[in-house]
Amino acid sequence: MGVFVFLPLVLPLTAWPIAHLATQHLHPRTATGLLSVMAAVMAVCSTLCLGLLMVVGTAQLPGNPLPDGWSDPEVRESVPHDEIVGKAAIPVLLAVVMGCARTLRRHRRVRRRAHAALAGLRDTPVAVLPDDEPYAYALPGGPRDRIVVTTALLACLNSRERQALFAHERAHLSARHHRHLLIAQLAARANPFLLPLRTAVSYVTERWADEEAAQSVGSRRAVARAIGKAALVSRATPAPTLAALAAPGPLPRRVAALLAPPPPARTWPPLFTAVSLAFWSAAAGAALSATFSANSAVTLLLLLHAATPL
Repeated sequence: MGVFVFLPLVLPLTAWPIAHLATQHLHPRTATGLLSVMAAVMAVCSTLCLGLLMVVGTAQLPGNPLPDGWSDPEVRESVPHDEIVGKAAIPVLLAVVMGCARTLRRHRRVRRRAHAALAGLRDTPVAVLPDDEPYAYALPGGPRDRIVVTTALLACLNSRERQALFAHERAHLSARHHRHLLIAQLAARANPFLLPLRTAVSYVTERWADEEAAQSVGSRRAVARAIGKAALVSRATPAPTLAALAAPGPLPRRVAALLAPPPPARTWPPLFTAVSLAFWSAAAGAALSATFSANSAVTLLLLLHAATPL
């Protein structure tokens, strides 16, 4: 395997250009799918890389339950500096697993509590809470997907802006944006180099919902005004994986994008442009990460099989 076993840990750096350019030049729908898939692939590959290194490190520990042959020199020579790298991978992988588990547990706990808070209300697509705190968010799952909004926020918006609010939240629910947000959150937990992709996915999902709301309402300015008003008075959503009109992030960029002409509907950027080059470099990085991870996994499995006594 050699140094190639380490590449999936650093290849997520190749996705940084597309994370920056996709938010500016790609349609938000295209950017959301592209960045989510890329984050998932690179996170899985880097975690697999840590798992391979942990096997080599664990085999060196005294009293481990692994076969003695797994600590043979032939296996250890497959990883450079195996004494240090193999043992360091053990706590790192444990931290990754625990971080992802905490994220999933928090996501499920928040959704359960949010649905429980609506138990006494009528089973309608929009749940209006009599609360002095102005906020709104899209709540998926349960008996049905619902939009949660408080009377305080509705009082801040006029009728056109309320239509924009509901259209925005419906877009989050219909496109299942919470899944993209959760994937990006888990990927960033698995590899800190994927943090820019998490930020980008959070932004482009909101932009996607903005564009859907503008098309539904028929006024880009009405959606921009609703975003601005909600941002001034609203508080954050219960969890980063629950999307909302006034989600934290570059709100001035969203408003400016709505005041500009709508983005082109084409799926991919024209060839021989900066965006296209960034996309292909990031795609190549993801492909190389997957290839090197698979190659390292197969090589180590063959070595372990050969070193395992019959």
